[in-house]
Amino acid sequence: MVGRKLVVYIEDNPSNFALARKILELSGDYEVIGAKDGVSGLALVRDRRPDVVLLDLDLPGISGIEVVQRIRASPDIAGTPVLAVTASVMKRERRQAMDAGCDRFIEKPFDIHELRSQVDEVAAIQR
Repeated sequence: MVGRKLVVYIEDNPSNFALARKILELSGDYEVIGAKDGVSGLALVRDRRPDVVLLDLDLPGISGIEVVQRIRASPDIAGTPVLAVTASVMKRERRQAMDAGCDRFIEKPFDIHELRSQVDEVAAIQR
């Protein structure tokens, strides 16, 4: 569908990915594709140049923190909005995610309205 925004969700839990995909694609505004680990997720971001990245911080391989640091260090994708979506709710981890370059932090289990609202906001920033 023309005009949809592309979202890459890097998430190793298939249930979390499926729920976010359903929430975002139901509106018709987004196409959501995913990767199950940091390495393949980073490659997907570099290859597809999404409008928004949703990022679990606890991933196999390289961590979500390292993924966002690599995104921010790559000039061609550095401006891509990255939203941490994680069950890690400790203040230290939130600070680490934001210091590494995440634009937003969404706690799991996420509220479906909050997820949609946050993605809508950062997607609009890119227009």
